Amino acid sequence: MKTILLATAFLFAVADSAFAVDAVVSEPTPEPAPAVFVWTGAYVGGQVGYAWADSHYSEPEFPGYVADYDPDGSFGGIYAGYSHQFSNRLVVGAEVDVALSGVTSDDAIYYGAGEPWGSTLAADLKWSGALRARVGYAFDRFMPYAAGGLAVAKYDYSVSDGGDGFDASATLTGWTVGGGLEYAAADNVLIRAEYRFSDFGSNRVNEDDTVAWYTNDVDLSTHDIRLGVAYKF
Repeated sequence: MKTILLATAFLFAVADSAFAVDAVVSEPTPEPAPAVFVWTGAYVGGQVGYAWADSHYSEPEFPGYVADYDPDGSFGGIYAGYSHQFSNRLVVGAEVDVALSGVTSDDAIYYGAGEPWGSTLAADLKWSGALRARVGYAFDRFMPYAAGGLAVAKYDYSVSDGGDGFDASATLTGWTVGGGLEYAAADNVLIRAEYRFSDFGSNRVNEDDTVAWYTNDVDLSTHDIRLGVAYKF
């Protein structure tokens, strides 16, 4: 009887061990978690876009003498910056850009005392640039962002009425604000689409300090949509 009991206990022990081994072996191996993209790093890229502007001409001493240049056209340039991503997925950074443009106008009408005059007006936004701070939120490889800062532009404009008129060239400074969406197409390739509004302020021209009516003001603000591709280091 003792022999039977010992044999039975031995068989139960062996069966229990086999079951335990089988349970360990049958557990699935956990798969590694997918890598999450990190936006921290420097980048440099190129961009193209289209801009339309509001540009108003006036003569302070003669309010009825006005014109709207309102140039529009395409542009292209470069940009560079640095981003830092925090553990809560907030991304902050700084960026600088400059663009050469074909944003022009040559069909504006000059109004004197409420009547159209036969003057020729022309405007040319030669180049523009900005130094901006950026704030975004990372959804892995997608990042919506907002940006704003200092804006600068070189603006040429003129009024010509036979042998009379003026030509002016000014470097205008102002502010810019906008937002966009950036996508990491690869670990080192960033694609973006952005809208931007810039107000470059105004410029005053006085052709002759002894003749008050030669004083005139021109202001400039722009809206633009741009696409960019950058290399992330």
